[in-house]
Amino acid sequence: METPKSKLADELERIKGITGLGAELKVVWKPLAEGTLSGEVKNNTVYVYDAQEEKAIETLQHEFLDYCLSRAIKPYREITNRLISMVNEEAYRAKESVVEGLVRLLRASRNEVSSSH
Repeated sequence: METPKSKLADELERIKGITGLGAELKVVWKPLAEGTLSGEVKNNTVYVYDAQEEKAIETLQHEFLDYCLSRAIKPYREITNRLISMVNEEAYRAKESVVEGLVRLLRASRNEVSSSH
């Protein structure tokens, strides 16, 4: 009789074979009584926390697909984060320049008011 653990390993091999992806992945079944996390991928290992076999298989499939898609979009996410960082730096410099200009304006207007009294 096949155990849930071996069914998960078989399912992982099946979806790796179908997709040609995730060859580096392995699966560990760690059923938890309760929790909000059904599964996750850490260090090329899919951890499945669902206690029910059918739900565990669905979680494995979900985590596998999420892992593969996340790897595919990783370069775009990195570029986007760098771009956001660059824009933030430029916006900060522009804001500081405006603040300094406004400080000079207030200082000049204060001096004009002082000299006219």
